[in-house]
Amino acid sequence: MKISVVNKSAFDLPAYATVASSGLDLRANIEEDIVLKPLERVLVPTGLFIAIPEGYEAQIRPRSGLAFKHGVTVLNTPGTIDADYRGEIKVILVNLSNEDFTIVKGERICQMVFAKVQQIEWKLVENLDDTDRGEGGFGHTGRK
Repeated sequence: MKISVVNKSAFDLPAYATVASSGLDLRANIEEDIVLKPLERVLVPTGLFIAIPEGYEAQIRPRSGLAFKHGVTVLNTPGTIDADYRGEIKVILVNLSNEDFTIVKGERICQMVFAKVQQIEWKLVENLDDTDRGEGGFGHTGRK
């Protein structure tokens, strides 16, 4: 699939790290470092603008290394970029650690994964069909 992109960042286009990678790393397109204090969130620009084909979305996901080593993650995971959005891709990062984290220019801040989506039509009914699970929700299967 080909994605049209405008790159206003100071960096090369995102690329897959390996032949089997699912996500492309996006970089912080900032002029000055951003110090992200514990429990603070920030909107980080990437300088990228994309046109996603209808029937697809881009998902913004955390980088596992940032999450594990520094407690920095994407706040609305996964963040969805709709096919009709044409603005700059910006990423909401949050620092869940107890220490300041400094985001530097060009830092890889998240992954972007493309996925097929399908829109639905509602069918209004009075009752739903029965299943073995039924209304069992949060934690209904216990901890094993």
